Amino acid sequence: MSDANVRIPEEAKDRLAAIAAAEGLSLRAYLARLAETLLTPAERAERAEKARAALKEWNGYAPTAAQEQDLDGELDRRLAEVTGR
Repeated sequence: MSDANVRIPEEAKDRLAAIAAAEGLSLRAYLARLAETLLTPAERAERAEKARAALKEWNGYAPTAAQEQDLDGELDRRLAEVTGR
């Protein structure tokens, strides 16, 4: 296993270290675990495509690109409303 140096603000490092410590992990172990749980953009796209195919097969739901865009906008609006952004 190779090491990598990553430059981030001190406050971010301290916050991550505190989160890691609260979970009984070193910062290194926490970041490694975090990297294993996050999806790359390609992995997210692949999962989204599989979900679209499953929905279409299950109930015929197949929104157009414009409908997907409208739904994404509505979700963004609702998330902004509940988070106060």
